[in-house]
Amino acid sequence: MKNKKPILVLIVAAFAAFLATFNETFLNIAFTPIMKDFGVSVSTVQWLTTAYMLGAAIMVPVSAFMYRKFKTKPLFLFTVSLLIIGSLICTLATNFEILLTGRIIQSLGTGMLVPIAMNLTLNVVPREKMGTYMGIMGAATTLGPSLSIISAGAILNFSTWQTLFWIFCALTLILFILALIILGKTEKNENPKLDVFSVILISLALIGILYGVSTLFSGNIIIALIAIIIGAIALILFVKRQNKISEPLVGLKPLSIKPFRSGIILNMLALMIVFSMNIIMPLYIQSALSVSAFTASITLFPAIILSCIIAPIAGKIYDKKGIKHILPLGFILIFVFILLLGLTRDMHSLIAITLLYIPVICGSSLIIGPVQSFALGSLNKEDNPNGVTMVSTGFQIAGCVGSSIFTGVYSLMLGLKLGEGASQSESLSFAYFITLLVAVAIAFIGFIIAMHARKYEKVLKQEIPRHLTLESIMKKDVFTVNENTTLIDVLKFITAKKVSGVPIINNKNQLVGFISDGDIMRYLAKSHPLFTNVYSFTIASENNFDKKLKDLMKLKVKDIVKKKTFTVDINTSLEDVCKFLTDNHLKKSPVIKDGKMVGIINRSNITKYAIDCYLGMTK
Repeated sequence: MKNKKPILVLIVAAFAAFLATFNETFLNIAFTPIMKDFGVSVSTVQWLTTAYMLGAAIMVPVSAFMYRKFKTKPLFLFTVSLLIIGSLICTLATNFEILLTGRIIQSLGTGMLVPIAMNLTLNVVPREKMGTYMGIMGAATTLGPSLSIISAGAILNFSTWQTLFWIFCALTLILFILALIILGKTEKNENPKLDVFSVILISLALIGILYGVSTLFSGNIIIALIAIIIGAIALILFVKRQNKISEPLVGLKPLSIKPFRSGIILNMLALMIVFSMNIIMPLYIQSALSVSAFTASITLFPAIILSCIIAPIAGKIYDKKGIKHILPLGFILIFVFILLLGLTRDMHSLIAITLLYIPVICGSSLIIGPVQSFALGSLNKEDNPNGVTMVSTGFQIAGCVGSSIFTGVYSLMLGLKLGEGASQSESLSFAYFITLLVAVAIAFIGFIIAMHARKYEKVLKQEIPRHLTLESIMKKDVFTVNENTTLIDVLKFITAKKVSGVPIINNKNQLVGFISDGDIMRYLAKSHPLFTNVYSFTIASENNFDKKLKDLMKLKVKDIVKKKTFTVDINTSLEDVCKFLTDNHLKKSPVIKDGKMVGIINRSNITKYAIDCYLGMTK
């Protein structure tokens, strides 16, 4: 993809991730007025969330096929268009059925938007800065659901629920315009085939498991178990099919890589806690402290803001130090301060809750961005789309399963305590404490896995060194010649500098071509088509050759330089550089950054690195 600047692409990707996650929860606080307007029950209105999450979950694996099949920019714009169309339908809905339809259309866009945004990021991010970039993406994905509750509550204080969709529609329109301007042209060489049966199987698997878990605590245990069993069987069949067919919907190769598996698990554990705490905390604060939804949201707002600041910092720490310390620290913070929230529950202090909640969410920021970098950084570039699909699917599953389990435990414990004759206050305190203990247990499991995962980082440093970038191995002290330089002066220059070729610049210091001693020889041979080489020509007509050679040497570089210039962008992976040089039969190529030449990459640079890397690994 030819983009203006990686940072601009990151802005588009992060904004997309923010809107996608923002959209998942911003409508929840509007359920009461929606129920009143359309005359529906709680169980009915809940489908605005359930159907949305199921639709998004199904589209995540489909996005892997879409990303391989279509050019990225048009696909991204199409995906954003689904959000805009869905928002307009919801805004103009005259009954619940139309509102639900618009919400489902939104979910189709959301399911594809996050994976595409992550792939956009991976396409432009230098490996040595992956942690920083993914930290920003992690901040965007966690900020979305957190900020949605606050903003929705504030808007509903002075307006109707339709206003929520108008505002979201405006935000998605801004994203559309930014993507239209910033994203560059893309080319797709793949022509994959969509395996419809795989889509059916993964849809059954996700719907069965997610629906089953979400209804497990609602009293329909038998239905929930049947749904989970059907989902599990469909998932097993899906995995078996992906390993058999030539063009799987989702390539499962990343799951065979231990660092990636560990990263996926750790990411899901952290997300389960974040999503669940964003539900349980406001619920408890409103009920136990008798405050409004908006006040409850404001209580948690400092933690949200600080987590967004911490996330990029965590990414930079990962780039320099890896996961050795940062992941265990994140889970320790979550473990300790959630436990303190439970032990201090009877203080009924908003200030205490605010202060104790900050380390919890900041701890999650130390995990989510770095662990995604850790997982995706263990993959080759061709496996990135499948890896991103699994990360995004894990995101959806973690959100749905975590929310269902935590709210289910909370409701179950509350009902149990009330059934024993306890007071409302006592019952709320008990349910809150038990639910927090579940979060503490998850954090402890995460800590153990994080400590175990540290050993994989040593392997990654050997297999995929962090300095493995084009910039790190290219030749930076580049010699150039002006396009008005004569050929004889070019040959003298090449001989003096002991190089085989040199870039050509114009009077504006712009790169206009590349010339080598071979180019000059080929031009001489071209001037005498009856002969195959210079040597044969000299045998046939030595005097004539001398005269022609003297005349040709007076020509300027611009007289023979090819108009087509082969260059590579500084953010190109070494794998793609190798393919580029091979496909175009080149020994070297100028390296471009922001339109200016910053170096030369030679075949010898790559082979030397390969030798040094091998010798380093075999010591």
